[in-house]
Amino acid sequence: MSKGRVVVAMSGGVDSSVAAALLKDEGYEVIGVTMRLWSEEDSNAAPLSKRCCSVEDVNDARRVCDAIGARHYFFNFEREFQKHVVDYFVREYERGRTPHPCLACNDKMKFDFLLRRATLMDADYIATGHYARIRHDANGYGLLKGVDAGKDQSYVLFTLTQAELGRLLLPVGDYPKQRIRELASEAGLAVADKPDSQEICFIPDGDYRKFVGERAKPKPGDLVDRTGNVLGTHAGIQFFTVGQRRGLGLKGNTGEPLFVTSINANNNQVTLGAHEDLMRRDLWASRVNFPGGTAPDGPTEVTAKIRYRANDAPATMNPMICDGEDWAEITFHEPQRAVTPGQAVVFYQGDQVLGGGIIETQAPMPATTLSEA
Repeated sequence: MSKGRVVVAMSGGVDSSVAAALLKDEGYEVIGVTMRLWSEEDSNAAPLSKRCCSVEDVNDARRVCDAIGARHYFFNFEREFQKHVVDYFVREYERGRTPHPCLACNDKMKFDFLLRRATLMDADYIATGHYARIRHDANGYGLLKGVDAGKDQSYVLFTLTQAELGRLLLPVGDYPKQRIRELASEAGLAVADKPDSQEICFIPDGDYRKFVGERAKPKPGDLVDRTGNVLGTHAGIQFFTVGQRRGLGLKGNTGEPLFVTSINANNNQVTLGAHEDLMRRDLWASRVNFPGGTAPDGPTEVTAKIRYRANDAPATMNPMICDGEDWAEITFHEPQRAVTPGQAVVFYQGDQVLGGGIIETQAPMPATTLSEA
């Protein structure tokens, strides 16, 4: 008896390929789906760079489906990807923020459009090759870190809801990466040794400044120090991110190293400062989501991370409401370096994702904490 029909998002890489193979072995009816998200060619891309949705990737996914006896379909989601991921990416840089495109891609493409398409295909579940786990108990569904701490991707999945978790399978999250490659080899999958993607999939050469600069007209402005003294000029705020040290455009020796400490889209100024100016303990999170379905009713001790490759750090998270939307205030026990607006902050209790949101460095007004409501 089949355990149900599952649509597997297959990029042509080893992780999604093994996810499909594992589910097939477990007794699911597997349908592989490769989504065409981006097709713009870049002749200057490095030869070994990872292009998004290349013909090679599509063929690899199709070959894996043939090998495991699964159907394979190819869907074109370029228009949706342009609107919800690429346009968002460029727009955030124009606002002096640093977005994480995988958050938008997961939220809109893999767990929205794909889920709706899976419903039309009478599928019971969707699955991806993310390194994370889902636990189901009497309290509902919980999102957990993957067992391989070095590959854990729960950080980019905090937007998942109970409804989505109930229809999502994450089979590779229970394995370390090396074992996934071994499973691919044991199954005779040609992608067993295929390199992992390292860059933003739609910017294969890694030059995001060029990518954004070609899509948003730069507006020159001033480089200033913490007291407002002008140190130089810049071509546009979209070429900077908090914590940046290289490529500041200053002429001559400035003495101690300078870093971007803040970006103001209102007056087009980029503030530079010393390393210690990058350290802060407090931040706020907008667009907060709690995958478990409910927010804590007051200040809660958590560990939190402010970027994908950061380590968890002890903090206090206080849920808030502003204009009917979920926010949170996060106070770290120790100062964190380069808290960057537009990135995600994700908070955990043990291995479980309690929630997450988008980093803001100014408090929302007006706002009410849940303990005060």
